[in-house]
Amino acid sequence: MSAVSSRLPVFPWDKLEPYKKTALAHPDGIVDLSVGTPVDPVPALIQEALVAAADSPGYPTVWGTPALRDALTGWCGRRLGATGLTHANVLPVVGSKELVAWLPTQLGLGAGDKVAYPRLAYPTYEVGARLCGAEAVVYDDPTELDPAGLKLLWLNSPSNPTGRVLPKEELVRIVAWAREHGVLVFSDECYLELGWEADPVSVLHPDVCGGSYEGIVAVHSLSKRSNLAGYRAAFVAGDAAVLGELLQIRKHGGMMTAAPVQAATVAALGDDAHVAEQRERYAARRAALKGALEAHGFRIEHSEASLYLWATRDEPCWDTVAYLAEKGVLVAPGDFYGEAGARFVRVAFTATDERVEAAVKRLGG
Repeated sequence: MSAVSSRLPVFPWDKLEPYKKTALAHPDGIVDLSVGTPVDPVPALIQEALVAAADSPGYPTVWGTPALRDALTGWCGRRLGATGLTHANVLPVVGSKELVAWLPTQLGLGAGDKVAYPRLAYPTYEVGARLCGAEAVVYDDPTELDPAGLKLLWLNSPSNPTGRVLPKEELVRIVAWAREHGVLVFSDECYLELGWEADPVSVLHPDVCGGSYEGIVAVHSLSKRSNLAGYRAAFVAGDAAVLGELLQIRKHGGMMTAAPVQAATVAALGDDAHVAEQRERYAARRAALKGALEAHGFRIEHSEASLYLWATRDEPCWDTVAYLAEKGVLVAPGDFYGEAGARFVRVAFTATDERVEAAVKRLGG
């Protein structure tokens, strides 16, 4: 039996462990700005919805409750400007990483098919291609790709790791090209509500998709905007034919969002106040870290959105990781996200105010 894991790259975060040990040895403790996991409390109204639904002895459905589907379509209309969405256009998933990793397999892709994603990108796009045996292809501009055999095109705006936002005009051009060549577009928009120097636009916006969802699907997560990484709450929205096929496959696979999490998602998507409060926290942390890094000699590129600063000292990224680890600050090396990131580091601003203040102080010393 061939081990499936042999198709996969080395899990990148394991390589960071020696630097984490160095940072942990700092007298004032580690400031971990590497992974980007939420640290602030889950909003009370979401916790209350989860608890109220805790008595859920029966199996949940893969498609979710009608209340959840109403919440998903309503939020997409209100926040993304999507028009005419029905329940057939939405599907809850068990966290967005699960969806990204297993999507090519669930779409029936394999040897001879191509999956494309940005040259600097979340590593799980490549993992998804490798798991099903498809060819992983990177791009700078997807419209310059050879469409032959290209079955799945990943967009990511705002970008992880760079924070780059694709302008509306660029999205229009890419969607038109993909439709012309019969290429399915999945747009990872998990950081869409975290634009700082740009206003991210969804592929579901009528100015981009022309009011039709044919060939396009958007991916959204509540992990960052609502501090729900521990809940594994996410969803996809778009082409009803594609989502209908995924629904049938996921029913057989038992890929169900837990009933209390479905209820919590309804509460989260129905309230904008907690999102605005969290944005303010992140905005303050971003400003503090950006100022400290720039004053320390770093250059910040892109970073107009998302929860990260894409920073460089114009040296190999692992040298920067080691330098900051000596100061007790742990960051992610840019080459985790592709060879093009070899001279950058990704700095998350998801630490507590106290830890961000500690990092700023150390960078100022």
